[in-house]
Amino acid sequence: MIGLDTNLLVRFLTQDDPAQAAIARQIFEHRLTTRNPGYVSLVVIVETAWVLTGPYRLTGAQLADAIERLLQIATVRVQEEQAVFTALSLARDGRGDFADALISSLAVRAGCRHVLTFDRKAARLPGFELAG
Repeated sequence: MIGLDTNLLVRFLTQDDPAQAAIARQIFEHRLTTRNPGYVSLVVIVETAWVLTGPYRLTGAQLADAIERLLQIATVRVQEEQAVFTALSLARDGRGDFADALISSLAVRAGCRHVLTFDRKAARLPGFELAG
């Protein structure tokens, strides 16, 4: 496997820098294979979400579409893929951001009854409960 960093994913998804986007596209289309796939960690997924919704100003639905495209690439392995997919579904409807939805999804998968938070927006997601 080959680890993939946030900046490579962002260039591949946004195609905003012609030179780097061409390299990223070449990696995804020719270097990664099912025998030698790319690996995307949860940290990279969350960083990518932060970059795309922050500086790039993607909406929750646009972000979900972008990350879902990554999940559909046969030559890419995403850590905790099912939790990421669940988080996309939660974030797509706008009740919370992707990172909060992923926190909830991972906690549920780990057997937690709920996640305590002070964040009122996160508390609108299933699996969260306001502290205090």
